Amino acid sequence: MQRIEHIAIWTKDLEKMRAFYLEFFELSSNEKYYNPKKKFSSYFLSFKEGARIELMHSPLLNEILEHSEINLGLTHFAISVGSKENVDFLTEKVRKGGYKVAGEPRFTGDGYYESVITDPDGNTIEITI
Repeated sequence: MQRIEHIAIWTKDLEKMRAFYLEFFELSSNEKYYNPKKKFSSYFLSFKEGARIELMHSPLLNEILEHSEINLGLTHFAISVGSKENVDFLTEKVRKGGYKVAGEPRFTGDGYYESVITDPDGNTIEITI
């Protein structure tokens, strides 16, 4: 069986990103990992079904981004919430939390019911059935 195991997101504010994902999605978090040699820290946030989000930070991030092909964040990813009602509910919860709703709930041309939100770093998340 193939599935997404985790996605990784570079962030400038590790704690703010962790708080965002824990507040709006049913995730659990491991203890912060820290590598003093590389000055790298991260969290793995886990869904009950096993997929994970890795949030990564380094105080050297600007230098890393400047001297490599690595980008801050990612293009987008989709999180299934099980029903049209849940898409609508979570979209409103995110909006009321002060975060951006980039695309209102709708049926797409390829058959998805989704909304599009952004996290604190501007990463795009599709909330789908």
